[in-house]
Amino acid sequence: MDKFTWYGHAAIGLETGGYKLLIDPFFTGNPAASTSADKIEADFILISHGHGDHVGDALEIAKRTNATIISNHEIVTWIAAQGWEKVHGQHLGGGFQHPFGYLKLTLALHGSQLPDGSYGGNPCGFLLTTNEGRKIYLAQDTGLFGDMQLIGAEGLELAAIPIGDNYTMGPTDGLRAVKMLQPKRVTPIHYNTFDLLKQDAAAWAKTVEAQTKTKAMILKPGESFTF
Repeated sequence: MDKFTWYGHAAIGLETGGYKLLIDPFFTGNPAASTSADKIEADFILISHGHGDHVGDALEIAKRTNATIISNHEIVTWIAAQGWEKVHGQHLGGGFQHPFGYLKLTLALHGSQLPDGSYGGNPCGFLLTTNEGRKIYLAQDTGLFGDMQLIGAEGLELAAIPIGDNYTMGPTDGLRAVKMLQPKRVTPIHYNTFDLLKQDAAAWAKTVEAQTKTKAMILKPGESFTF
């Protein structure tokens, strides 16, 4: 069994094979955060792109927990320059067998400027094949793109996709993404953090389940489910 936790915004906890993964750990300054950075445990921290609401508290949490930070080459180089060298850099389309599973960085249509204004490389999503062979797609911040159909062809147990609109896909494109990805389960992220991202997730879930075979998992910040 794997465990998925949504901490609010795009901050995700994923427990698989005895490892604790933390994705886009934005807690400090996050009005939707369900906990604080000093209470989070992690073995690995994944950063999808350079924006401050995704890099978040990664460096502080890594130093406290001794976690390895995984991201694109530009971001891990920047992290190392901040004094944390326990990093692993990858790039779009490239995969690596980590202790927790095989992780591939996927396309994401977004930006990636780092908090200090420096270049953060290409934004990404994450396609994880766990050590048990289950496939999990964390889209993180992205617009809709046709190659989601290729990701879906992998056979997904779970997809986490943004529905907040304005900066990422909204509910309409989120539904189109589910139809291309065809995961067994989908959970929405990156919504309701700020007024600009207000969405009715329950209404979206009803539409998803009416038009697809996918089970929509709606969480409040801090809630989890196992699968």
